[in-house]
Amino acid sequence: MATVTETPLIDALRAVPVFEGLSEEQLAWFASNAEDLRYSTGDVVVEAGSPADRLFVIISGEIHGRKKAGDPLFVATAGMVSGMLPYSRMTEFPANVRAGMPTRLAVLHTDRFAEMFRHIPDIQPRLIGLLTDRVRESTRNDQQREKLAALGKLSAGLAHELNNPASAVRRSTTGLRDAIATLREANFGLCREELSDDVLEHLAEIEQEVADGMTGSPVMDALERSDKEDHITQALEKLGIAKAWELSPALVEAEADDDCLAKLSEQFPGKTLGLALRRLAATIEVEKILRQIESSAGRISDLVKAIKEYTYMDQSGEKEIDLHDGLESTLTMLHHDLKNGINVRREYDKTLPHICARGSELNQVWTNVIDNSIDAMQGKGELTIRTAREDGYALVDIADNGPGIPQSIQDRIFEPFFTTKPVGEGTGLGLDTVYRIVRQHKGSIRVDSHPGETHFQVRLPIPQGASK
Repeated sequence: MATVTETPLIDALRAVPVFEGLSEEQLAWFASNAEDLRYSTGDVVVEAGSPADRLFVIISGEIHGRKKAGDPLFVATAGMVSGMLPYSRMTEFPANVRAGMPTRLAVLHTDRFAEMFRHIPDIQPRLIGLLTDRVRESTRNDQQREKLAALGKLSAGLAHELNNPASAVRRSTTGLRDAIATLREANFGLCREELSDDVLEHLAEIEQEVADGMTGSPVMDALERSDKEDHITQALEKLGIAKAWELSPALVEAEADDDCLAKLSEQFPGKTLGLALRRLAATIEVEKILRQIESSAGRISDLVKAIKEYTYMDQSGEKEIDLHDGLESTLTMLHHDLKNGINVRREYDKTLPHICARGSELNQVWTNVIDNSIDAMQGKGELTIRTAREDGYALVDIADNGPGIPQSIQDRIFEPFFTTKPVGEGTGLGLDTVYRIVRQHKGSIRVDSHPGETHFQVRLPIPQGASK
């Protein structure tokens, strides 16, 4: 069997970009001070929570790490440097790190860093560059998770809001099918009675008059409605109408009374009265269901429109936008979280001119601020949104009557990663994102808070010469 000769560590380090161009003496120092370790697939390299006291140079193979289930898998491959880097503030390893395949590592302990910089001064800026890249990548990943979490929350609320009218449409179609079947049977019955055209036309006129007069369900409580249905049922039974209880709800819907039934009994004598009433009830039911479908479909259409306006999906770059449109589409998107206990007051200055902005980014600002207000009020309270014109700026003031933000942390709330939420409920990037977006639009944001009243005030420049 042929013998496999392993590359000496000093030669293997030459293939690592961080060590490129170093002298033989410098490479020799690192090779003699680092541990040359081998791991089989699945072996633990470091355990989560252990002191961050080692720098890893991956000579061959790869290492894998993941903080928690659902987080992206961190992978470092041959030629990369990982672990504890100089000047990093990491105190312990945040995840279990394992070998993803047979792996060779050069491991240098942190107590050798100062000596390393004396012997290899060129390596210091290279490792600092790696640390900067790591921070940038970690921030980008956290921001992406923050966006996905916000998107998931919005999607869940929208799914619920869309499901209600969609389910109503589905239920209505079933009722519509039954009503049309009843209408068809009543028409067949009337045809067999050989009624004159004048009588049929009169019935059609009554139906049209009733349909035109329907403005929705009459305002009455359940007990009053039940009493009226019982009264109509008894009146129909006195007129000899079979299954009167099936007709009474629709007739109550049309606000029929004793006088109406008396006139109908005169116009449609004998057996034709039951058929005419059944056809009239079916027509009322069809009209009622059509209006329900129209209302539900309108709600779905409004939600889709709000989504489109919220994301500005047909636009890109800066556009002239109406701030009120963005605020309203944001409130629509968050309706599921607002509807169960938060009263929204709008104090809009409708004379506010349009501003030039990236609408979808500003909607992220309104979403983050309003969502924080909802959390602060724990879903119960009053949210006030005010707009005004102030010294060449458009002001958007979002206020809540929650417990307020402690004075001691008010100057930190826009810092990256700062959060008052429990671990796992926030990354501290929401208000950092708000701050960056507002600054990119050459605006400003400030917070004014005390118990019972918190204001987030965003000011955005109004284009010169803008009047409306």
